[in-house]
Amino acid sequence: MSNDQGALEKQRFETLSEFRFRLRSFLRFSEDAARAEGITVLQYQLMLHTQGFPGRQWATIGELAERLQAQPHGVVALVSRCEEAGLVKRKPSLVDRRQVEVHLLAAGRKKLARLAAQHADQLSELAEVVRLASQTPD
Repeated sequence: MSNDQGALEKQRFETLSEFRFRLRSFLRFSEDAARAEGITVLQYQLMLHTQGFPGRQWATIGELAERLQAQPHGVVALVSRCEEAGLVKRKPSLVDRRQVEVHLLAAGRKKLARLAAQHADQLSELAEVVRLASQTPD
């Protein structure tokens, strides 16, 4: 390996290390912010994903499982905990009775709005790191 290749590889490692550090810092911030609101980070993410589909204010269990990268049965348990906390409500789908829609309630909407506002600056910083990492020469 030439010195130029070694220097490029070292720079790539430094960039990846910085990215992973910033990503983990963002995730840690998110965990702490959720806890400060009295919920878990998974509850925050579930609430966020109920609002993440264009043209509607809900998500199905299957969609939430995909977004959370979790098994549907685990998401059902998470939705149950969120329901008990008064954050979301399940409704049977009017289009497909086999599906359950998860809707955000007023208390969940308030927590989500506060958390999303807190995440804005952190997300901007993370986006800048991603932008810089993508410019690193191969």
